[in-house]
Amino acid sequence: MEMNSGGISPKGLAMSEARRGVVFSASISWQGQPNSAFSEVKGAKYAHGLHFFPHYLKWANRFQQQRIAIYAHCTDSMNKDELWRKLPLNKPWLKTKVATLSGQSSHLEDLWAQFFRDPSQWWDNRFNKRAVNAPDFKHKETKEVLWVNSWSNPPWVREKLATVSADQAKYGQEHIKEVLWRQLFLDPSNWWDHRFDKTNPNFPDFKHKKMQQALWIDRQSTPKWVKAELAAMAPNSWQRSPFSWHAMITRSLKEKEYVKALELFQQMQVEGVNPNKSTLIQVLKACTMAEKLEDGKRVHAHIIAHGYESDVFIASCLIDMYRKCGQLHDASRIFNDMPLRDVVAWSTMIQAYTKSGQGERALELYRQMEGEGLKPDSLAFVSVLNACASLASLEEGRRIHRQVIKTGCESNVVVGNCLINMYAKCGSIDDAEAVFNGMSVYDGVSWTTMILGYVHCGKGSKAIEKFRQMQQEGMEPDHVTFVAVLNACTSIMALEDGRYIHAQVIRSGCKPEIIGNCLIDLYAKCGSIEDACQVFSHMAVRDVVSWNTMIGGYVKSGEGGKALALFQQMQWEQIEPDPTTFVCVLNACATVKAFEEARRIHAHVVEMNCDTNVFIRGSLVHAYSKCGFVQEAWEVFSKLPVRDVISWSSMILGFAKSGYGEKALELFQQMQREEVVPDQVTFIGVLNACASLDALEVGRSIHEQIIQCGYQADAAVESCLVDMYAKCGSIEEACRVFNAMSTRDVVSWSAMIVGYVKCGQGEKALELFHRMQSQGVQPDLVTYLGALNACASIAALEQGRHIHSQVSQSGWESDNVIGSCLVDMYAKCGSIVEAQYVFDKMQKSDAISWNALLGGYAMHGLGREALHTFEKICQGCQMDGVTFVSLLSSCSHAGLLDEGQYYFESMNPIYSILTTLEHCCCMVDLFGRSGALTEAENIIKCMPLQPNVPVWMALLSACRTYKNLEIGERAAKQILQLDPENSST
Repeated sequence: MEMNSGGISPKGLAMSEARRGVVFSASISWQGQPNSAFSEVKGAKYAHGLHFFPHYLKWANRFQQQRIAIYAHCTDSMNKDELWRKLPLNKPWLKTKVATLSGQSSHLEDLWAQFFRDPSQWWDNRFNKRAVNAPDFKHKETKEVLWVNSWSNPPWVREKLATVSADQAKYGQEHIKEVLWRQLFLDPSNWWDHRFDKTNPNFPDFKHKKMQQALWIDRQSTPKWVKAELAAMAPNSWQRSPFSWHAMITRSLKEKEYVKALELFQQMQVEGVNPNKSTLIQVLKACTMAEKLEDGKRVHAHIIAHGYESDVFIASCLIDMYRKCGQLHDASRIFNDMPLRDVVAWSTMIQAYTKSGQGERALELYRQMEGEGLKPDSLAFVSVLNACASLASLEEGRRIHRQVIKTGCESNVVVGNCLINMYAKCGSIDDAEAVFNGMSVYDGVSWTTMILGYVHCGKGSKAIEKFRQMQQEGMEPDHVTFVAVLNACTSIMALEDGRYIHAQVIRSGCKPEIIGNCLIDLYAKCGSIEDACQVFSHMAVRDVVSWNTMIGGYVKSGEGGKALALFQQMQWEQIEPDPTTFVCVLNACATVKAFEEARRIHAHVVEMNCDTNVFIRGSLVHAYSKCGFVQEAWEVFSKLPVRDVISWSSMILGFAKSGYGEKALELFQQMQREEVVPDQVTFIGVLNACASLDALEVGRSIHEQIIQCGYQADAAVESCLVDMYAKCGSIEEACRVFNAMSTRDVVSWSAMIVGYVKCGQGEKALELFHRMQSQGVQPDLVTYLGALNACASIAALEQGRHIHSQVSQSGWESDNVIGSCLVDMYAKCGSIVEAQYVFDKMQKSDAISWNALLGGYAMHGLGREALHTFEKICQGCQMDGVTFVSLLSSCSHAGLLDEGQYYFESMNPIYSILTTLEHCCCMVDLFGRSGALTEAENIIKCMPLQPNVPVWMALLSACRTYKNLEIGERAAKQILQLDPENSST
């Protein structure tokens, strides 16, 4: 293209003037050249020899609403005026436009003269022009137009305009407004009503549906009678425009009133107003956010009926709506049916698969998009990086990271945040730090994502440090940031840091409903249940998550009773429990062994149709097992459609704790046949079963499996190994496991101490107890029980008194189990007076404590005191078989034959206590000590149970005392048959 003499191309001049609104276009053809364009520019002086050039411009015809063009052709033999005259001008307004742009002043002078002769025939648009290029005056009939500031106007126009009366100039405008208002009141159905949904005060109040004429109520040109007529009109006389409906639906969407937006859409359809594509997109967003599938399907049907289903943006919204409503199949079908899929559609479908938990399918779709040659944008990267994060696919994430760098999207903050999240979820926190440090711009999400990444990777301290750095750089945390850093404090039990952040939360004014739940969880897990309760009680609005967190906090703190009480309060306040609530409450039942409450909750679960939930069923198995009702636990377990490792472990542990060790081992074998990988709890249950059965060889094989599974360093598993070996009599192996432990907690020490006591090595048990305290480990209840039993086994009275003082200082003296153990220790150490003293100080005596005192009397031969104590037991305490063993033993040592025989014969008929071998052994010893050897032998013969070695040994001992050779030989033969290696015979 040649340049003019001024050095500027004609196209450059045309573009310059186009921006000033001078260039025009019209629908004509010239010299046989259709769809051509003519462009004439103000002040353009073309050099000779200029050849033709085409230039296409757009000009919206106000009435025809179409794009049209003119072809411009200039030659040396044709001057400018001749060119304009040859144009076929078929529109009056076009002739004016051509005259204006061509500089033909004669035509413009005639028009201005007509205007000044009778201004009432012209519309005056100077004071309400909606576009700079709109004409200032327009003839009412011929539609000729005039511009006041046109460069081709005669010079006298401005001076003449200044002399025209304002009333005379506006008369035409006022007249036409009068006519339009009367047309509006004559037939309001032809007008759109925008009065109540204007987003801009300059927007018209009424607009004609076809002619697009506009009316304003508060304009000066509005007749005075209009407002009175409007007040008299019925509200339902007017019809809102599609724009009005769109504005109201959009406003409801911004205010998160999604149901209201859908109601407006339904009302819009009832009034017969057809929505446009923009409105349909907004309605689909409302269906998505409210998860209203049926409404979404109705909108989808409307889209199909009006032929919008091929629109890329609408199809993408449909995909997202069906995905959010859980209908991924429908979303996939829409995607596959799209004739043209851009990167937005691909990204939406990838995101749908990612959020639905199908990360592998999302990655496949991303590769398919790459195969079709589409260049991913930031949205596509965000979607596929989230898929990598959900799958912890580090290598694929790194590959996509390289693509991000190539496409230049690394500077996008959202993409950068997704990269941080992906690397953190994949466990590569160093890469996440590198991305974060390389970002040129951070936002609050960047800092929060980095803090969450540290928490996910178990680096709570670094998360708190990053939070402080964020504040030092002037970035204000939001509620999500506070949630992230509070989770960091919870993960490392940083109670003081949590309290400091709590104070910041209060100062920031964040919503307590969101932060409150995290605070409750923090305080409960850090052992400050009082602070958790205070936060909970001060929450104005408590949702089901708040209740669940508080109930779980009580369970975590071992206060199952308070957890159950809080659950009752939750029901009184009519808060509907969810599956998490039931899991927490059932764990509370397991903590306090509340079997009846567990059964009631089970019935509630069935009523709410939650009994198919795997987690609830697993919790039911755990609760019933902990309460000792393994039959009920087995019924729930056997009906589980899918049994996870938690369910198997709970059932195995329940059988083991309830004395069904063989059943526990059988279940463990079945679990392995079904290829369920055991966890720590599984091995703990199986080891307990081995310990109860003295199954040493099985325990050793389980030990090998523990090493193979990598749980040999787990403190709880190691403690159970120590306990199993000790109870199975292999104290050397127990000691070997104990010495190999890298970290010993109080459970480990206690298991070893109890093991020594079990194997009759009380001295070593006490040595270990003192060694434990010297290493700064505080004893717990089990430790004190083991140490006191060790003192009792070796009659170490002084050490027992010293441990008693420690028990008093630690606050355990009020515990019934400790009290009973102290009574037993003092009695076995020969101090029945101190035993009686401890017993009298106990706040509540149970069967265990009474049995301990009875045993002490029996050991010291105080039969009368034992009988007196038994009478007290009968007055209000539940007795058991051990009670009668102690009572009969007391009678035996005191020589109370008649009393002993009476209580033995009264056990079953009066006290409903079944006779065991221990009771029979006591009666044989009672008759033997009294010299009634024949009666003693008759008792053995009449026993309902097969006599064991201790029974025959009691008879043999009496025969040795009274030198009865005959009965003694028979007893010795029975002992040799039962135990050939017994040296006492």
